[in-house]
Formats: sequence, structure tokens, C-alpha cells
Amino acid sequence: MITNFIKYLHKVFCLFFCLTLSACLDNSKDQEFTILTTTGMLGDAVKNIVKDDVRVVSLMGPGIDPHTYQTTQKDVQQLIHAHIIFYNGLDLEGKMTQLLKKIAKQKKVYAVSDALHTTKLLCDGTIGIDPHIWFDVSLWQEVVGFISQKLQVIRPESAAYYQANTAAYLKTLEELHQSVMNQIQSIPKQQRVLITAHDAFGYFGKAYDIEVVGLQGISTVAECGLNDIKRIVELIVERNIKAVFFETSVSDKSMRAVLEGCADRGHNVAIGGYLYSDALGPPDTLAGNYCGMISTNAATIVNALK
Repeated sequence: MITNFIKYLHKVFCLFFCLTLSACLDNSKDQEFTILTTTGMLGDAVKNIVKDDVRVVSLMGPGIDPHTYQTTQKDVQQLIHAHIIFYNGLDLEGKMTQLLKKIAKQKKVYAVSDALHTTKLLCDGTIGIDPHIWFDVSLWQEVVGFISQKLQVIRPESAAYYQANTAAYLKTLEELHQSVMNQIQSIPKQQRVLITAHDAFGYFGKAYDIEVVGLQGISTVAECGLNDIKRIVELIVERNIKAVFFETSVSDKSMRAVLEGCADRGHNVAIGGYLYSDALGPPDTLAGNYCGMISTNAATIVNALK
């Protein structure tokens, strides 16, 4: 009954949102030009393109899991007043996706995953398409180019400025891509196994040649079971894996159960550290921006596995 009531409230909220959006849409014309993004990774990409030219707002802050994110009343107001909205797509934003599609009928809303050809997307036939595209820096370069093109069309008066900023940022991203490649390749091949709380690092594994194993699937919505924990424990013991990794935006409860399972088998496995998966770190830290996030993860992985 509780589940049905929650579903009912969600439907009522969606109806209220649509009515409010239609009534308030014209108000955005009188507001400071604002670009809204769902995730911090997207917000950072936009900021590197526009700099201080316009206001940039991200809904999801440090440590927030976008898979299970619940839209708030404040979010609704920000969505209404934003002039442009960028979201990841591929169902990363979970329940918010339907709201974003409704808003797209009224204003400029873009799923940045549309920048990528379907052949570049990772797909599991039983689960769906992996939305964690930012973990391949070369793919993220395409996303940045896509965002920049959309912004240049919408704000032609700033197009030249955005082009210059984008070119500089793409160069930085290419350097980051090569740096991560070199770092991961420094880990001996047989030790190059990345075990994490959920399967967020598939693109990272493919791009940088490291085997990735997630306790949960590509979404944190579905909880893992005892069989999942046993599967990971068996893998760790059989292959003598030295470290596993927690994630800053996912509960560590299940991974700690893995550690206990390994201990019961007489195998001591270390905690390699916390990785930033679905959210950036706090603003005052190195991982508070996209490049810092990727660099921090790479260093954490190398230090634990090399």
C-alpha cells in the first residue's frame, strides 16, 4: 500500500509540475540567463565553455546518486526558470527523466548522450545501456563539443568566446586521457582488476584496458543479493585480488559484506579507497571538478593495485 501511495504522489507531482511549468514558463525570459545541468560533471563541462558569461546551476551536488535522485520543489523552480537544460540521458537521472522530457516540449532541453553514436555505447542485453559515459575521457570530449555547439547556436553573441574556451578545454581533456592511459598501463596486467560497488566503470575499463567487476549492475536502484556477494568473493579469492573499492555516492554496506566473506575464506583484501563514480567531490577538493575527479580516481586505483 505504501508503494502505491508513493506512486500516486509521484503522478500528482508530475501533473502539478506540468501545470506550473506552463503557467510560469514566460517568467524565465526576465531572469538572469541560466544554464541548468543535472549532474556536477555536466555542470563543470558547461562552466569550462561559458566561464563567467552566464549563470550555471547543477541540481545534484557531491555524493548524490543520480539513479535514485528525487526531484524537490526547489528543483522544479530551477527547472522552470532555466533557459537551457542539459542532462546525461540513458536513464541515468531515473525518475527525473520523464519530467525532463515534458519540459523539452516547452524549452531547450538536451540529453548529452545524444552526442555519441550508438556503436560507442556499452549495452547489456538484460539491463540496458550503460549511462556512465564520462568515464571515457575521449567520449567526454565529444560531449563537450556537443554542448558547445548547442550553446553557440542559442547564444550567437558569445559563439566565438565559447569556441575558444572549448578548444582550450578539449586540449586539457586530451592530455588527461593520455595521462590516465599511461597510469593504468603501469599496473601489471594480471593485477589490473577493478572491483567496485556498482558497475559504473565499464567505459573506464574499455578505454584504459582494465577489467571491471561491479557488485551491483549499472544502476543502484536494484539491490545486490547474497549470490552477488558470493560471486565477488569467489572471484577475489580465486584470482588473489589485493584490493576492492568503495564509492562516494553508494553505500559501502554490501562491499563490507564482501570483505567479511573474503576474511571467512582466509583471504585478506584491502580497501583500495573511495572512488568518485556518479558525482564530483566537494568544491574545495581536487575531485571537485571533472578533471580532478578522473585524476583522483586513477591515482587511487594505481596506488592500490600496482
